[in-house]
Amino acid sequence: MSRFDALLIVSFGGPEKREDVIPFLENVLRGRNVPRERMLEVAEHYYHFNGRSPINDQNRELIAKLREAVSIPIYWGNRNWHPMLADTVRQMREDGIRRAVAFPTSAFGSYSGCRQYLENIEGARASVGDDAPEIVKIPPFSGHPLFLEAMTDRVRAAVAQLPRARLVFTAHSVPVSMAQGSPYVEQLEAASCRLAKAVGVSDWKLVYQSRSGPPSQPWLGPDICDYLRETPRDTIIAPIGFLSDHMEVLYDLDTEARAVCDELGVRMVRAGTVGTHPAIIRMIAELAEREPQPCAVTCCPAAQRPLSPAISR
Repeated sequence: MSRFDALLIVSFGGPEKREDVIPFLENVLRGRNVPRERMLEVAEHYYHFNGRSPINDQNRELIAKLREAVSIPIYWGNRNWHPMLADTVRQMREDGIRRAVAFPTSAFGSYSGCRQYLENIEGARASVGDDAPEIVKIPPFSGHPLFLEAMTDRVRAAVAQLPRARLVFTAHSVPVSMAQGSPYVEQLEAASCRLAKAVGVSDWKLVYQSRSGPPSQPWLGPDICDYLRETPRDTIIAPIGFLSDHMEVLYDLDTEARAVCDELGVRMVRAGTVGTHPAIIRMIAELAEREPQPCAVTCCPAAQRPLSPAISR
């Protein structure tokens, strides 16, 4: 029996048609000092796919699989686009949900990958009022055996397509100031090391992608495209930092990084994200049945919040 009345999937959100793109990005950037030119540049990423981010469809598929694995109702709310998190929490209250467990679509600990979810959940509850349901967030799960099992399967399938190629793991770059004081880099390196060992590849590297900050602000590197240009070789790219093949995977890797590889005349295979791998469904179902250990107060300090967020999902 679950300790909770419901499972809440909390995700970033994304536009589903061209008319959604600018309002969506304005939601993401509200209160941030990001030049409009940068927003319009990222909008072109969405227009490349006719304005539709795949992330909402991927969450719908995840929920459909989870309904076969969990006995409690499943709700879904996004940070930045419909279904909005506050609207979902309001519906949960109206449905009589008193206590829910929240699964964030982010495996690694950082401000934007962990603490911001906590802030968004509490903000949504505050907007609903004192009778809003209690919501307990699942902490980062990058070291969970079932997450690693799912990602190992994805990487192994890619290695089979391009044997003897080097293995490059990617994750979302964040400002160095945000990485400091959080477990983000340490968790990424640990998971990458375990995955490389599991698939029998000793030649591997962790790099970053999707930087969105000003040039004057230090961000984690090296950038994937810079690294490919500096060391041109056949490459397997494994987007370890992402749970689904959303816009940052489709555009930043399948479009931009592949174009760099084509330009250099080297082969590239991109490993899949965990998506709805059976091991991930089992993991979420198991986590929804027990009381999560709360995150440490200092795990992802709010003081390390980035000046500009990741906006290319």
